[in-house]
Amino acid sequence: MVSERELLETVPTQLWIGGPVDATGAGTFAVHNPADGQVLAQVADATADDAVRAFDAAAAVQTEWAATPARERGEILRAVYQEVTERAEEFALLMTLEMGKALPESRAEVRYGAEFFRWFSEEAVRVHGRYLHAPSGTGRIMVHKQPVGPCLAITPWNFPLAMGTRKIGPALAAGCTMIVKPASATPLTMLLLAKLCSEAGLPDGVLSVITTSRSSQVTQPLLTDPRLRKLTFTGSTEVGRKLVEQSAHGLLRTSMELGGNAPFVVFDDADIDAAVEGAILAKLRNGGEACTAANRFHVQRGVLDEFTTKLVAEMTSRVKLGPGADPETTLGPLINESQRDTVVELVDDAVGAGATLRIGGKVPDGPGWFYPATVLTDIPAEARILREEVFGPVAPIIGFDTEDEGLAAANDTEFGLVSYVYTRDLDRALRIAEGLQSGMVGVNRGVISDPAAPFGGVKASGFGREGGTEGIEEYLSTKYIALT
Repeated sequence: MVSERELLETVPTQLWIGGPVDATGAGTFAVHNPADGQVLAQVADATADDAVRAFDAAAAVQTEWAATPARERGEILRAVYQEVTERAEEFALLMTLEMGKALPESRAEVRYGAEFFRWFSEEAVRVHGRYLHAPSGTGRIMVHKQPVGPCLAITPWNFPLAMGTRKIGPALAAGCTMIVKPASATPLTMLLLAKLCSEAGLPDGVLSVITTSRSSQVTQPLLTDPRLRKLTFTGSTEVGRKLVEQSAHGLLRTSMELGGNAPFVVFDDADIDAAVEGAILAKLRNGGEACTAANRFHVQRGVLDEFTTKLVAEMTSRVKLGPGADPETTLGPLINESQRDTVVELVDDAVGAGATLRIGGKVPDGPGWFYPATVLTDIPAEARILREEVFGPVAPIIGFDTEDEGLAAANDTEFGLVSYVYTRDLDRALRIAEGLQSGMVGVNRGVISDPAAPFGGVKASGFGREGGTEGIEEYLSTKYIALT
């Protein structure tokens, strides 16, 4: 395995527009290690002119890339999948350094993120239309699918690889060119991926990566450019709403994967040991910094004490807080001081309102942006932590009595990304799954993400789907051709 220094020397720090290029403003911004606050690298700080330069490159090759045989596009994606898989340890270490997550979490993300290239390499050759006689007998109907055209992807910091690959994979498979604007906190992983895509044979201009500390300023000229046909965004609901407004002028195709407030519902007939194991996965995956993280634990009162006691015991025995690169660490730091302050504020608000702190809740001494695994009980209804996305390793537990009460409590949120249900009763599982107002439901499972399944939410959690057979449809337009 390469050392941290050797790895960082292989990662591009310039913009990627058909290769590494300097920003026109020649400025840079720092990328920090959340474990100690130290600077990992200085990365090119793009200007609006740089974004336009990248878009010009994408527009120039759009027609050629769309005309590239689907099999050829698929083979390139498959080659990228193989490259990422072979260099999995490098990607894992890089994500741990710039995002903070524990190495096992980073390795899992590499496997998950790479899989989107393999999945969509196979979907590239399965884009179907149809041909039929008009029922009126007046002619024939041919339905044809075509790439929508140049796309802009804006990705978050919490999954530096996977949030990009599940957008890049279907776009390239469909025949679209793409510009990616990664989060300024974690740009290195996406720059390394762009380099590998080029090495795997992706033509220049098909994929560009624009790094910047001035996101809205740099993306604005792209959102108003009539050549842009698709915007895909993963991030907060607040920013998503603004982007949808900005995209309206150009009537862009948009897909929005936004915030979450996932309920984790445990009924009194559940296997409690399995539910606790699922809770650990659903809460602590990625250190809780995931839109799919369980945010509220609704437990039927007959098993409330048992579930709480066992969850606290498991967190106490299994969670090791420390730098992500330490092989013994299972819970790394949060992304930055601001995010840690948000978690502190939410926990303090709940405790101040009367909640009981069962474990954690105290910022450790020393450098880095760490926060311990935390469990709260006896939470009053007015506590902010029940309404807002925590994005940290905090588990608020609330009791309920009846099935209807549990379902109503789970749905009592503006968000609707994912929900989790634990019960041994199949009829109840299906009944609750159908009644939950979310785009995804995990039944007796704490992790549900799968490249072969459609990922996305409803209500304030956004619209559109990524992954599955539905994922490539987001990058295709439908053309009807009338024949005699």
